[in-house]
Amino acid sequence: MSVIKTENLKYVYGAGLPGATTAVNGINIEIEKGEFVGVIGPTGCGKSTLITHFNGLLRPTEGNLYIDGVDIWAEPSKIRQFRFKVGLVFQYPEYQLFEETIYKDISFGPKNMGLPEDEIHARVMRAAKFVGLSQEMMERSPFELSGGQKRRVAIAGVLAMEPEVLVLDEPAAGLDPEGREMILSQVKRYHKETGTTVVLVSHSMEDIAKFADRVLVLQAGEYFCTCRRAGRVGPFGAGSDQNFFEDERTWRRGAHRRLHRKICARPHSRSACKERGRAACLKILPSVSIFPANRSSIKWILALS
Repeated sequence: MSVIKTENLKYVYGAGLPGATTAVNGINIEIEKGEFVGVIGPTGCGKSTLITHFNGLLRPTEGNLYIDGVDIWAEPSKIRQFRFKVGLVFQYPEYQLFEETIYKDISFGPKNMGLPEDEIHARVMRAAKFVGLSQEMMERSPFELSGGQKRRVAIAGVLAMEPEVLVLDEPAAGLDPEGREMILSQVKRYHKETGTTVVLVSHSMEDIAKFADRVLVLQAGEYFCTCRRAGRVGPFGAGSDQNFFEDERTWRRGAHRRLHRKICARPHSRSACKERGRAACLKILPSVSIFPANRSSIKWILALS
């Protein structure tokens, strides 16, 4: 059963006013319970607008959004209950820290859920452990921490609410490579241990390829395609990237033609593509950086469905 489903979802900023901008347009997607889904696309394609619908922060201009099969805007007075089901971590969430201590900041969400004190304490400690915060740190001010530690406190505040769906908008933005790896690895471990559905928005194809099981690609406010792991052992043996990424020979044998037909809606032309270059031919995809001439360049793209 789909935990999140959209039907012809459309959102217009400044609807009815001069200069109105359509941010997402006619999006139909489904996210299954327990999935780890990546969302990619170029800047301005509507990724953040889309995910802020998932917990009711934005109301669709047109279309419907379902959580566990229920239209969340059928009864607007009950929207609060869906915000507890879908936890949203914004970009640079450390800017939202405000309490005197780390413990108080993490416990803010559970307190607003009306939980008893013993349950609040248990959730705070579980969330802190998941993101690598020790019990000794709980009484420190969050403003004494490094940027990466603040990020972990902010994420723990959402984890403490134990949502059914965890949505993260560029959670590793601005972090150094070590901090980036730590944050995303902790999110992946949380997903594996709890079975929580995770939606990760990122511009990094490397992060998406490493952590997500399925990818939704957006382009110009519209749903473009879905990419998924192929789930097969490739020619380079078990445990290699080729378990789910085909080798470069497959590209030369026709992947370019398949992609060209899907993206450009016209026949592949060897001379035209050679003249413009492979990356230019496929420029509608979210990042031409995924098309260097090496085996790992293929990544998700050959699994277009």
